[in-house]
Amino acid sequence: MTLTEKITAELKASMLAKDADRTGALRMLKSAIGYAQIEKKVEPLPDADALTVVQKEAKKRRDAIAEFERGGRAELAAKEAAELKVLEEFLPKQLSAEELEALVKAAIAEVGATSKKDMGAVMKAAQAKAAGRADGKTLSGLVNRLLP
Repeated sequence: MTLTEKITAELKASMLAKDADRTGALRMLKSAIGYAQIEKKVEPLPDADALTVVQKEAKKRRDAIAEFERGGRAELAAKEAAELKVLEEFLPKQLSAEELEALVKAAIAEVGATSKKDMGAVMKAAQAKAAGRADGKTLSGLVNRLLP
């Protein structure tokens, strides 16, 4: 079962359960995937591309939560947090701090990085290895800290 099919099945189940909040979040995600399909001009969107869409939507929710909390709008932040919780069901399990550090060290060794000038190459290798299981901002900070 592809990621898109799984999302569609979850949408149907939430509609039958009359869970309006979950249904709304899943409809939004299905719509975003539909736009990505149109943009890429492929009928069934590959799982890697669908996962990228889910990650982008999750990042939007995280950013919105931070902005709403900064603006004192707790009720809107709570709504975004509920949507984020639904989106996280479709994301792969995130790497732990130890696993992430080992992955970055392996990427540094693989690229042969010796200074901060090599950060771009290390980031490219680390992101390929992480494959969506780590946030880019966290990864960047760790690469910056570990490079001499």
